[in-house]
Amino acid sequence: MSVLAFTNNEKSTSTSVGYAGAVVTVLIWAAWILATRHSAATQLGTIDIGLIRYGVPALVLAPVWLKTGLLPKGVPLGLLATMVAGAGAVFFQLTTSAIHSTPASAAGILLGGSMPLAAALIGIFVFRERPDFTRLLGLAAIVAGVGILLVRSLAGATLPWSSFVLLPMGAILWASYTHAFRRSGLTAVQASALIAIWSFLIHVGLAIVFGTSIASAPLAEVGLQILSQGILSGLAATVAYGLAVHALGGTQAAAFTAITPVLATIGAGVLLGEEIGIAEIAAAVVTGIGVALSTGIASRR
Repeated sequence: MSVLAFTNNEKSTSTSVGYAGAVVTVLIWAAWILATRHSAATQLGTIDIGLIRYGVPALVLAPVWLKTGLLPKGVPLGLLATMVAGAGAVFFQLTTSAIHSTPASAAGILLGGSMPLAAALIGIFVFRERPDFTRLLGLAAIVAGVGILLVRSLAGATLPWSSFVLLPMGAILWASYTHAFRRSGLTAVQASALIAIWSFLIHVGLAIVFGTSIASAPLAEVGLQILSQGILSGLAATVAYGLAVHALGGTQAAAFTAITPVLATIGAGVLLGEEIGIAEIAAAVVTGIGVALSTGIASRR
């Protein structure tokens, strides 16, 4: 009995950690979208922000990647490359470039909504998963939410076409990272450290070729990006998401992303002064419901 009680307490603690990690992740993701959108009005470019985003966690987690090595034993090179591209440099450059020309409310829907959709499609076509009716209904709702934005864009020419291409591409990359991470055998901290150092090195190479304007940027703007990109998004959210996936599994962890489009829409109106109409609110709500259903939390099995 005592052993069973200890096991149950251990599972309860792990689940609590997973829920906490998931909540922290979506809150930071919403803030990241707002901060990235704000940076479009500054002299900081995507390379500058990338140096900050991955430089801070690469420095903080240096003891971890120095111990594992840049190419850790037992981790296939393909998995490592997928993780670095999916949650690192390639993902960041695609999504940041798109967010700079996309209202934060729409970016939250196109990116936050597409992530679980992409993960589900990879599961269906690559790993032969068989979603039930509830999950299929959720996926349909996500498509409907994005469709509302598409119709709104065509009617008022409010969104560039790149938004509908780059942000879903970023979602596919993130979904690929999620599947690769779960199969890598790495801990959340180890994965975060490796993604950070490799992505930082890639951005150093980009800065050498294309230049950087960090040194001449206002200190306040650099400080804001260090906090939002480096400390919160680059370090805290990456580790928190890994903990959530480990403790809850991909399905339950992904359920919390339903909050991201709604939070991003609210934040865009309150903090950035973006005009939020009925179409944006409807798209955020429909997408959020779709994300929740697509994870299977309402399914019988």
